[in-house]
Amino acid sequence: MVDCGEGAQLQLRRLRVHFSKIGHVFISHLHGDHCFGLIGMISTFGLLGRTAKLHIHANEQLEEMLNSQMALFCRDLGYEVVFHSIDASRQDVIYEDRSLTVETIPLCHRMPTCGFLFREKPSLPHIRRDMLDFYQIPVSQIQNIKNGADWTTAEGEVVPNSRLVLPADPVRSYAYCSDTRYIPQLHEMLKGVSTLYHESTYGDDNLTMAEKYYHSTARQAAMVARDAGAGQLVLGHYSSRYDDEQVLLQQAREVFPNARLANEMDVINV
Repeated sequence: MVDCGEGAQLQLRRLRVHFSKIGHVFISHLHGDHCFGLIGMISTFGLLGRTAKLHIHANEQLEEMLNSQMALFCRDLGYEVVFHSIDASRQDVIYEDRSLTVETIPLCHRMPTCGFLFREKPSLPHIRRDMLDFYQIPVSQIQNIKNGADWTTAEGEVVPNSRLVLPADPVRSYAYCSDTRYIPQLHEMLKGVSTLYHESTYGDDNLTMAEKYYHSTARQAAMVARDAGAGQLVLGHYSSRYDDEQVLLQQAREVFPNARLANEMDVINV
């Protein structure tokens, strides 16, 4: 989970996402709309009998406050909450497993803030089943071939690996750029990202407000997506002054056509 505003656990229920699926929570910064739902979710997890660890990645200032809340509201929790302090001013890999890395993206807001870049690790190529059958290659050799091995037939013919496999799936990546002023160099950390979420609080009519309150316009978000060579742009974090966010979408698409608005309950293919 990335950020945890008020009502997060209610939205999870509406989306039918099982609570046990969440093992890590990444908090971009300590404004309430990004973290006020955390203690309620932690408490609910305990009431439902969770036993697996829950990892929280956030600014170190959150740890003391969270520990105080848990001491008051979450006695006998039944599972361990593991806190990982992150430095929002540095670009750094803060999590890694067999299939994924998570990297911080320093942003520019009114308090220490970072985004997160989720990057899939390269997968192995796909076996060509027709070639496997044609050369009568035993199943025991599939992993070797995926890892680049050729195949030698009983007659001594060497079949190159390139004939036995199809290219691996393209690596997917997702960048979440939370509250931030426009950063002209931000695209350098996001080169080739598949999907970019970038805040777009204001339209062109409120550029001065965006600069004053350290937010971005939809057009500026599109500039980041364009310069990064992103696959698609997702806009969000709209100011309530806009009754219809289509004006933000239109301004973004003037710079980066493959942009869309984020709405509650959306499921987006990255």
